[in-house]
Amino acid sequence: MAFTQIMDFASQDIFKVCVNRYKGNYKAKQFSCWKQFLCMAFGQLTHRQSLSDTLLCLALNRDKLYHLGIGEAVNKSTLSRANENRDWQIFKDFALKLIEQAKLLYEGDSQLEVNLKGRVFALDSTTVDLCLEVFLWAPFRSTKAAIKIHTLLDLKTSIPEYIFISEGNVHDVKTMDLISVEKGSYYVMDKAYVDFERLFSIRQQKAYFVVRAKENLQFRRIASRTPDKPAGILCDQDIQLTGINTQKRYPERLRRIKFYDEEYDRTFVFLTNNFSVKAQTVAQLYKHRWGVELFFKWIKQLAPFEKRPLHEVFLHIEKQDVKEQNYIQLKII
Repeated sequence: MAFTQIMDFASQDIFKVCVNRYKGNYKAKQFSCWKQFLCMAFGQLTHRQSLSDTLLCLALNRDKLYHLGIGEAVNKSTLSRANENRDWQIFKDFALKLIEQAKLLYEGDSQLEVNLKGRVFALDSTTVDLCLEVFLWAPFRSTKAAIKIHTLLDLKTSIPEYIFISEGNVHDVKTMDLISVEKGSYYVMDKAYVDFERLFSIRQQKAYFVVRAKENLQFRRIASRTPDKPAGILCDQDIQLTGINTQKRYPERLRRIKFYDEEYDRTFVFLTNNFSVKAQTVAQLYKHRWGVELFFKWIKQLAPFEKRPLHEVFLHIEKQDVKEQNYIQLKII
């Protein structure tokens, strides 16, 4: 079966190391962590809508369960209890190993139009509305609950580098404190992430950023570069911030690029600390930020949050952590 062939890429030896690290099979008689993983992976890959849907589909293929590696049909209570009680770090560690394998497959096969040496990341978030009566730990408005999924997506591989879950009212810019900045990499962000103190921190760590400028930006022009008008570049300038606070938070010069998108009849203004790449390259990098929006669309289509409990979408989220702090790291999808 296709499912068995796909699971062949998931090394059982590596999985056993993860299980033994956290004693995941302690007191487990028949339903091991590996069988739990197979059941959840089957539901994910076949787009099941719930645990009941997943187990019903498996039960209808009872004669094939042996070849799937599951053996016998599984009760919903057995799988639910395993998801609730077993250490989520088993699956987190295994997922990170699988991500490492997936990254190797994309080496030298960039999905970007631009040719850059460093890695390219897009940082963004999406809000997921929840029922306040069910998810009391995620208040958003007086009548609504919500969470935010903050994602740092590698645009060259379309594989997320980091995912964070926060309460719905946490500002996007705060997640910039959580990511590990990689030297020589590019971080592409929307205007919600314009915080010059944090952007200067990226500059000090010898990385690059591309961010949309806000309309009320205060600056003075230091020099102008020759714009490539046929490519949509209206201006390419070196600037210095002049705001009372912004010039202290980012004391060095910045590059300001104004770009006209003829296809959508829109004008964008970008800020970056990279002065060597072409202005058109900066505009293309921001265009590829759309990859993170496609990732969010895929997540929501694959897992309709409004129709099933959150614990069936994500394997485990420590709800107590959400109450005690404004954000938590997503354990594993």
